[in-house]
Amino acid sequence: MINETKRDVFEVAMNHAAKNGWIDYGEMMSRYAAALPDDLPVVSKDVSNTMRTYSFLWWKDFLDKAYDNELSGYEDINYKVRSASAEVARALILGVWRVEETGEIVKLEAE
Repeated sequence: MINETKRDVFEVAMNHAAKNGWIDYGEMMSRYAAALPDDLPVVSKDVSNTMRTYSFLWWKDFLDKAYDNELSGYEDINYKVRSASAEVARALILGVWRVEETGEIVKLEAE
């Protein structure tokens, strides 16, 4: 799993060009195309763990469960998911997000 963002690829290309005077354009374009967006949704660690647990649900069903207080875990998780519902929906639709506390990039893999 590659967790490289588009900005990371750009920085690698610029550093390589500064050191060597050239870059492999084809390689950099391939890496850039495969890289994650720079503006990944950011969610808390608790919300991220809950999203992983319920990854079998469609994003709307997941949010419906949060609004109906049906997500299991500790008592505030439904509130936390509802509070971050825009970022949660975006993260689940993209299938990737960044964990606020650790900076970890989480990617939901197709099963």
